[in-house]
Amino acid sequence: MSEHERIDVHTHLVPPFWGEALAQHGGDPSGWTVPQWTPDDHLKFMDANGITTSVLSLTAPSVAGWEGAARREMARRVNDYTGELVRERPDRFGNFATLPLPDVEGAVAEVDYAFDQLRVDGVVLLSNYEGVYLGDDRYAPLWEALDRRQAVVFIHPGHPLLPVLPEVPGPMVDYPFDTTRNAVHMVVHGITERYPNVRIILSHAGGFVPYAALRFCQIQTALKPAGPTEDELLARFRSFYWDTALSSGEYVFGALTRFADPTRILYGSDFPYAPLPVATHFTEILDTRSGLTAEQSRAIDSENARALFTRLG
Repeated sequence: MSEHERIDVHTHLVPPFWGEALAQHGGDPSGWTVPQWTPDDHLKFMDANGITTSVLSLTAPSVAGWEGAARREMARRVNDYTGELVRERPDRFGNFATLPLPDVEGAVAEVDYAFDQLRVDGVVLLSNYEGVYLGDDRYAPLWEALDRRQAVVFIHPGHPLLPVLPEVPGPMVDYPFDTTRNAVHMVVHGITERYPNVRIILSHAGGFVPYAALRFCQIQTALKPAGPTEDELLARFRSFYWDTALSSGEYVFGALTRFADPTRILYGSDFPYAPLPVATHFTEILDTRSGLTAEQSRAIDSENARALFTRLG
């Protein structure tokens, strides 16, 4: 183990039963392949990259391809499987619970189970479900349940309802786009104001948000001058947390560190969907080419996450 003792908030597991069944339930519309994964391989990656704890999540397309009761059952299987990994190694693994969205009623029930029975560290949501983004009023019962729990919500991009560009898989460009689209949708619909107890993490340094937030705010105030002011909208955007998965380096951090609350930037690797060499290289860039001070590095590696997650703190 290196001196970093990182806490990885953007890293995934691939339960074997889910990976084997995915192709029969719509596959991954982003054009990405399901990687080989085992808990032991994950621990080896962690040790090689100075990661003390990985908060595991199921990535897109989650369980959206299942229907009815089967969707709820698969979400429960994933959560129980992840919960067992945490029980075996609570020092090394955490759990962002999977919810059976777009089934809102089932999702609220799974929130109760996940927090009360599994003692999860938070939940993972996709940026959209069947083209419906998270600011939509139909998700209000879920946001209310998460607000009561003072939950940490990790939002992973989903595939937008757009055709994949030839030879350009969704995770390359569509995922940062959909993270941005959803963040703007949530801010415009007041999610951060209506549910202030929820702590929301945006993937991949928020997509384009730090770079383009002023554009979003100025246009929104021009469209609705009686609504929130530019400063109020900027404050909503700044209330998010941000992970560094596939998002290190001077170009990203030139915008992120000027825009974001420095206590809300969290380490992320995106392993194993980011192949081992890629995930490792972005971590090396974070350490050597992002212009961070030693104090900033410590905060991003672990101090900010320890303040966010009660169990890890």
